[in-house]
Amino acid sequence: MKYISKKQKILLIVIISIITIGISYYAYAAKLNEEISIEKQNEELEIEEEKTEESEEEKAEKETKKIIVHVSGAIKKEGIYELDENSRVANAIEVAGGITENAYTKEINLALALEDGMKIYIPTKEEVEKEMKLGTYNSNVSGNDNNSKESGKSSNKSNEKININTATREELDKLPGVGETTADKIINYREENGEFKKIEEIKEVKGIGDSKFEEIKDLIEV
Repeated sequence: MKYISKKQKILLIVIISIITIGISYYAYAAKLNEEISIEKQNEELEIEEEKTEESEEEKAEKETKKIIVHVSGAIKKEGIYELDENSRVANAIEVAGGITENAYTKEINLALALEDGMKIYIPTKEEVEKEMKLGTYNSNVSGNDNNSKESGKSSNKSNEKININTATREELDKLPGVGETTADKIINYREENGEFKKIEEIKEVKGIGDSKFEEIKDLIEV
């Protein structure tokens, strides 16, 4: 066996050490890269999951978006109801139990899209009749009043009364049983005696007795 000098032994040990270190470093680097790769994949998965969760939340929120409307008038169950965002007047009437027998729906736009906070008012036939007699009825009933958010009636509501302290002759003339002559008497009376303090005082005007007062008492105010 050939003799190995001390110098050669040292060189051999150094070479083996370098190879061992190289192998160890390579193994460590490979493991580190693998851990980084796994960590990166996990981060990507977490991001995807978060996106999916957000998407599902947005979808759920969109699906459950509701509006609140008030349904009143000639309705079986007057009240406040929660409906889907894209509901129509017809849907609101349906959840309120439908209309009563004396409801006037001829000119109501049942296909009108509802808005949150809207009021749907269904007039009775008697209310419409009374307004027609007074000349205050607006036939353009679409079910949409942008100012008051009421549907079923226009801005001329059935409960709009004539103020006998400020009404003109033309306005007073619209009251049942009150012609131009009586309207002038009402105006003359308040000019001479001051404003009416209560509606009953109108009976002091010549030509307005108890029976006529009964006809107009629900249509006037002070």
